[in-house]
Amino acid sequence: MHTKNTTPRLASLLALTAALAGCGGASDKTATPAPPSPPPPPAAAPVSVSFVQSANNVLEPSSSEPLSVNVTTNGSTAPNGTVATFAVNPTTAGTLAPVAPTTVGGVASTTLTVSSLPPTATFQVTATATSSANSASDSLTYYVRPAHKPLQVLVPAYFTATGTTSPWTTLTSGATSYPDVQINAIASTSSGILTAATKEDTDLTTAIKAFRAVSGTSNRVIGYVATASSSGGTLSVADVKATIDNYIRLYPNLLDGFFLDGMAADSARVAYFQDIYNYVKVLASGMSTAASALGTPLLIGNPGTYPVPAYAAVADTLVTYAGNAAAYQNVDPQPSSTWVYAKANTAQAMLVHSASTCTEMQAAVKNANRPRLNTGMVYATNLAIGAPWSALPTYWPQLLGTVDALNKERTLPLC
Repeated sequence: MHTKNTTPRLASLLALTAALAGCGGASDKTATPAPPSPPPPPAAAPVSVSFVQSANNVLEPSSSEPLSVNVTTNGSTAPNGTVATFAVNPTTAGTLAPVAPTTVGGVASTTLTVSSLPPTATFQVTATATSSANSASDSLTYYVRPAHKPLQVLVPAYFTATGTTSPWTTLTSGATSYPDVQINAIASTSSGILTAATKEDTDLTTAIKAFRAVSGTSNRVIGYVATASSSGGTLSVADVKATIDNYIRLYPNLLDGFFLDGMAADSARVAYFQDIYNYVKVLASGMSTAASALGTPLLIGNPGTYPVPAYAAVADTLVTYAGNAAAYQNVDPQPSSTWVYAKANTAQAMLVHSASTCTEMQAAVKNANRPRLNTGMVYATNLAIGAPWSALPTYWPQLLGTVDALNKERTLPLC
């Protein structure tokens, strides 16, 4: 009997089975997937702080000012109760209460009180908030000026004194109607250049006496002095001193000081005006009774813009703006002329022309009265460039009434 050899076939089957097992084809097991990675922890929310800007950053000793900051986290309103810490630098400049207020609706508020005798004319307030991600802060700069004094009127009375219709008559009647408003009238003769040959203007003498005779007022008359000739050349110090001497000779006991027109604004001529200032300050004989009693006649300088700080020491008052009403609304001593806050508001004056309406005049006067402008002598007229000081404005009574109302914190008169 013949028997078949099955060994080769069996070997093939075993090899095939091994091959299928190697590539998984014969496996019935399911692979277990890897577990998902845990989510990353949320990023800490960054914090930011910004002051709610106040329109007023010029304060007075012992005054108080509310302060607020907006606090956000991750660009959204910070949760109620977020702490904002406030600080004053230098610390002796003022106090804050509370020092570390918490937010409500994303706003933290405190009150700043300036020291009665602040150590510097400027200081900073800083607010800081902290989160787990960061710390953020913001700061404000404040300036301290002397206590506010009532507004005065500075009138360029460069008009004729002849006749009953002279603007001097209207000037004097206005002084009578508003005795609480101090008026400083700048009297002018001979274009502000007086020599030994100059004669008295008797009409001007009469007008000045009538103006000074208004009872119950502290009005002053200031002599107009040019510092340049009609051709534009600079007058010598000796010429200017001669004009001052001749004013006193021709109008004895009628003047309270002098108005220096054409004052420079750069440092090149400080010594020139310092010489004149020193000369005026020792005058007494021939000045008005008030000026003689003080021994210090008033000296007003007119650079017509903000000069370098040195000029604050060579005049009692500086005209830091002379120009049209529209441009005056954009005048700002910050940041380049903040030295003005070291002086009383009456150490600054403005002369505005082309305020064509009573409303524009009131806007100019209110602007001057803002602490930021710190201007205590004012004048506005509807007359335009060319001859802006040749007459009083058509709204002269309203100008005086506006100043009176601002000084007494009353409603402004209707225009």
